[in-house]
Amino acid sequence: MNERLRPNGRPHTRSIDPRDPDFVQDVYDAYGQWHADGPAFFWEEYGHWCFAGYETVDRLLRDRRFGRQVLHVATRDELGWPPRPAHLSDFDAVERHSLLELEPPAHTRLRRLITKAFVARQVERLRPQINALCHDLIDGFEADGEVELLSAYATPIPLKTICALLGVPEEAGPQLLAWSHAIVKMYVLDPSMDDQIAANAAARDFSAFLRGHIAKKRAAPGDDLLSALIAAEDDGETLSVDELVSTVILLLNAGHEATVHQIGNAMRSILASGIAPRDLFADADATAATVEECLRHDAPLHMFTRYALEDMAFEADGETIPLSKGDTIGLLLGTANRDPRRFADPDRFDPHRPDQVNVTFGAGLHFCIGAPLARIELQEALSVLFARLPGLRFAGTPRYADAYHFHGLERAVLQWQ
Repeated sequence: MNERLRPNGRPHTRSIDPRDPDFVQDVYDAYGQWHADGPAFFWEEYGHWCFAGYETVDRLLRDRRFGRQVLHVATRDELGWPPRPAHLSDFDAVERHSLLELEPPAHTRLRRLITKAFVARQVERLRPQINALCHDLIDGFEADGEVELLSAYATPIPLKTICALLGVPEEAGPQLLAWSHAIVKMYVLDPSMDDQIAANAAARDFSAFLRGHIAKKRAAPGDDLLSALIAAEDDGETLSVDELVSTVILLLNAGHEATVHQIGNAMRSILASGIAPRDLFADADATAATVEECLRHDAPLHMFTRYALEDMAFEADGETIPLSKGDTIGLLLGTANRDPRRFADPDRFDPHRPDQVNVTFGAGLHFCIGAPLARIELQEALSVLFARLPGLRFAGTPRYADAYHFHGLERAVLQWQ
C-alpha cells in the first residue's frame, strides 16, 4: 500500500490509491493510522477534503450548509464547471429527481410523499415473507454442504423483496439487477467511458421499463408499494412519473447493493469474532443488537459526498478548513464507525457494547429511507442462516471486491457440517 501523509504545515494531504489491492483488502488498518495521524485530510486522488472522525461525520451529515446538490444555489458557470456530457443525458434525467440528490424544498415534498407510502404502510409486514424467502433459499442448497453466499442467498433476498414490494414480476429481477449494477458503477472514482455509456443505457432502459409498469399500475392498482406511491397525496400534490421512476430506481439500487454487501460483510465479522451464533441470535433483541454491530463493524458504503452550499471556514479535528461554494467533501462512514474517540476498542466485534451507534445509514435530512427494511432483511437473513446451518465457516479467506466506495466481498463460499 502506497500512502503518503504530508503535513505541508496545515492542511494535511494524503495520497493513497483507492484501487490499491493492499488498501482495499485491509482498509481498517489504514483507518487506524488515519485516526492517529489526523482524521481530517485532503485526499489527493479524489481531489477533496475527507473527514474520518465520528463526531465530525455525524455533524456534517446534519449541517445544512452542505448538500447533495449545489446547482439550486449556483450555476455551472458560476462554479467553473464544464457542461454535463451529452452521453450521460439519460443517467442525469434519473438523478435529477432522485431523493438522494435533492435538497429542500424539493426534497421535503418528495420524502414526505414517499414516506406516506413506504415506511408507515409497507415495511414491518414484510418480515414473515422475508423469513419464508430465507428458508426457501436455504432449502435449495442445504444438502450441498457448500454455497457461494452472495449469489445464492445475499442477492436474492433484497432483489425478490423489492420486486414483491413494487409489484414487479419476479422474472424481471435479473434484468433489474443488471441495470442496477451498470448504474452504480457511476458512483466510483473516475468511471471509464465504457462504464459511463453502459450506465446511461441502463438508466434509459430501466426508465422505459418502469414507465410501462407505472402505466399498468395506474390502470389496475395492486396492494404494493408502487401502487401506493402512485396514489400518495399530500395537500393535493402527487409524484410525477419522472419522480416515480427515479424513486423506484433509487430503492432498488441503494437497497439492493448495500444489503448484499452488508450480508457478506456481516458473515465475515461474525465468523471472525469467535462468538457463538446461539448467543448472537438468542432472541429478537440479541439479533437486533448483532445486526447493529455488523452495521458499525464493517459497513457497505464507506464514502458519502456532499457539496458546500456557501463559502466558509470549517472547523474540524483541529483544522480550520477554507471551503468555497461548490467544493466537495467526503464523509468516511466506515472510518467514522471505527473512531477510537467514540468507540472503546473499535476494531473488536461486540454486540453488547454500550456505545452502540453508527452512521452507516447516514443522518439528518438524507438518512436512508430504506433503513427499516434493510434492518429486517439483515435480521432475518442472518438469524435464519445460522439457525439452519450449524458449523458455518468460510471455505478459504474471503476477499473484498476491488471497489473502495462500495465495500463488500467479491465472493463468499461457505461450508457447514
